[in-house]
Amino acid sequence: MDDELHERVREVIAAVPAGKVATYGDIAAASGAPSPRLVGRILAEDGHDLPWHRILRANGTPAPHLQHEQLELLRVEGVLAKNDKIDLRTYRWQTEPDQEDEGGLW
Repeated sequence: MDDELHERVREVIAAVPAGKVATYGDIAAASGAPSPRLVGRILAEDGHDLPWHRILRANGTPAPHLQHEQLELLRVEGVLAKNDKIDLRTYRWQTEPDQEDEGGLW
């Protein structure tokens, strides 16, 4: 992975606003990363200064080993879980240019 891609992934993650979430796949698509797993790897290795808690698995669940902390940080931002799962239809950050969410990337 090159430094430019690494920084693009970090920039997209940093842009996810408080009160919204994105999936690893959303971040991969918006940044041009080849896979959601790469996004997870970047977060694990170099995500301490990013809003890592706003990034979820495709089914709306948090990372299992960080579940309690991640859900608590999201709750503080107004993102509420039901049965340890976030409703992506309600809280997902819109990253597509044709969608009208002001919090989106475009």
